[in-house]
Amino acid sequence: MMTLLRQLATWLGLISPVTYAYPALDVSLTSGGRLHLVGSIHMGSEAMSPLPEVLLQQLQQSTALVVEADISDMGSPLQEEYEPIPLAERLDPERYQLFQQHCEALALSLNRFENLPAWHAALTLQAMQAQSLGLRPHYGIDYQLIQAAKAANIPVIELEGQQEQLAMLRQLPQGGVALLEDTLDHWHVNARLLQVMTGWWLEGPPAKSAAAMPATFSHALSEVLMRQRNTRWRDQLQALPSGHYVVAVGALHLYGDNSLPSLLQPVNAKQ
Repeated sequence: MMTLLRQLATWLGLISPVTYAYPALDVSLTSGGRLHLVGSIHMGSEAMSPLPEVLLQQLQQSTALVVEADISDMGSPLQEEYEPIPLAERLDPERYQLFQQHCEALALSLNRFENLPAWHAALTLQAMQAQSLGLRPHYGIDYQLIQAAKAANIPVIELEGQQEQLAMLRQLPQGGVALLEDTLDHWHVNARLLQVMTGWWLEGPPAKSAAAMPATFSHALSEVLMRQRNTRWRDQLQALPSGHYVVAVGALHLYGDNSLPSLLQPVNAKQ
C-alpha cells in the first residue's frame, strides 16, 4: 500500500522520483516553474571540483541559475568599519579568552579585531576556521556554479546580493555580538558541521531522518539568518516566471524546521 501511495504522490508531483548523489531535491511551483534546489557549501575542498556531471547537466538545461549572491569576482565586500568600544569590553572575559585562543591558533592578530564590528570578527573567524580545515572559496559549490553559468551564458539571479547581506549584518543588535558569541560557543560543533556538509558532496547527502542538525545559532539569530531569509526566498522563487531553475543556497537552508523546501509546500517534490 505504501508503495502505491508513493507512486500516486509521485504522479501528482508531490514527491520527486529522483534522488541525487549530492544534497538536492526537485520542487514544482504553482506558477509552472521547476526548481532544482541545491544545498551549497560556500567553501569547499579540491575533491569537490569539478561539480557532479548530473548537476552540470541540470545547469545546462536551466533557464537561469539562482544564488544568494553573485560572488564571482572573489573580492571581499567587507570594509573596515570602526567600532569605538574595544572587543575586550564587548565580550565577557571567558569568551574573550576563547577569542584570544582561536586567534593565536589561526595566527591572527588580535589588534585587527579590537575595533571591528562583532559580526565582522565572527565572519573572519568562521572563514579562517574553514580554511584551517582545508576548505577554499574557489571550490565552493555556488562559486563553481556561477563560473559554469557565466561560461555558458546562463543568467545568474541573486536572491539577495552581497550589499543586502551586509545591510542585514549591520542591522544585527549590538553590532552582531550574538553572532560572535555563537561562533565562539559552538566552535567545535561548527568544525564538525563543515566536515559533515563536505561529506554530503563527497559521500552522499543525508537521509531525511538523519537531517536534524545541531543548533549553532541562538533563537534570535536563527530567526533573522534562517527563517526570515527562507521566507523571503520562498516568495522570490514563487514569483519567478515559468521555467527550470537551478537554485543554490546554503545547505543548512534545506533542512530542519522552517527549511526552504518545507516553506515551498504543498507542491514540494520531496526526495
